[in-house]
Amino acid sequence: MIDGRDVWVFVEQQEGKLADVSLELLGKASELAHTLGSRVGGVLCGYQVEAQAQQLVAFGADFVLWADHPELEHYRTLPYAHVLSQLIRERNPYIVLIGATPLGRDLAPRVASAVRAGLTADCTDLQIGDYHSRRDEKTYKDLLFQIRPAFGGNLIATIVNPLMHPQMATVREGVFRKPQPDATRQGTIERIHPAFEGKELVLQVLSRESRESSVNLKDAPVIVAGGAGMGSKENFQLLHDLANLLGGEVGASRAAVDAGFISREHQVGQTGTTVRPRLYIAAGISGAVQHRAGMSESNKIIAINTDPNAPIMQIAHYKIIGDVTEVIPLMIKALREKTR
Repeated sequence: MIDGRDVWVFVEQQEGKLADVSLELLGKASELAHTLGSRVGGVLCGYQVEAQAQQLVAFGADFVLWADHPELEHYRTLPYAHVLSQLIRERNPYIVLIGATPLGRDLAPRVASAVRAGLTADCTDLQIGDYHSRRDEKTYKDLLFQIRPAFGGNLIATIVNPLMHPQMATVREGVFRKPQPDATRQGTIERIHPAFEGKELVLQVLSRESRESSVNLKDAPVIVAGGAGMGSKENFQLLHDLANLLGGEVGASRAAVDAGFISREHQVGQTGTTVRPRLYIAAGISGAVQHRAGMSESNKIIAINTDPNAPIMQIAHYKIIGDVTEVIPLMIKALREKTR
């Protein structure tokens, strides 16, 4: 492929609502494109979603490729993969970023395979840098450094792809900050009219059912999270009581979820939700690197643990050494007395 310089973001939308992770990626793409001296492109698939295409310019896209077709109204793997793969072959972007949502995890590997590009999943950071290959003693300029935890989170790997373009990566929601929209930004919207063969339309959508999550960790100003140190599902009720008093949500470590103390939609961390609340209370959480990766940018962190040397203590602003089943009731009591 010709080495272009544009940074593309595949923009996910459901029933006309843009996914937050796509808007977050537009913000990061703007940073990468600035370093490269290139442009940010948004790729939007849908039917009659021109208003959403306009929004992408406000969030940082210099141009939007809007694939408009009735068959793209609802996501199906083959039509979407056909459109994105064809656009990549025709336009030769340098970088393609996709949200690591269920949709993105289905779409990205199929597209990467179709265009014979490398793909790094679940990145926690993206940077532009130079890479010197010892194998051929050649320095490759301005590569995408795709950074993600590896080997169960025990180390951080930086992955580069100097030979095959585009460089593709998926990123989880919440890893990057969503930019503020600028209604004065100028950009172009190009309407694409894709054509499909029968093989792309073998799967038909007969009906759709969706359920909104009852937990909104990403936007919660306060999160009270529990780990395996809570000891039982019943003890998690203490965290619910505290969160209710603080106007927050209840989170959990993977260990607590795996133990059955609380459902998976409450999980914070590398394999859960990335959060940045004003206040994060970590109760009975040891602080494995996978968990810290999802909450370390909280404005204030209070850690409650019997172990003063637990990893969570390294990033906590306030440390309480004690049993969570004793400390949490005291916090609840103090808050209730204050509000009387």
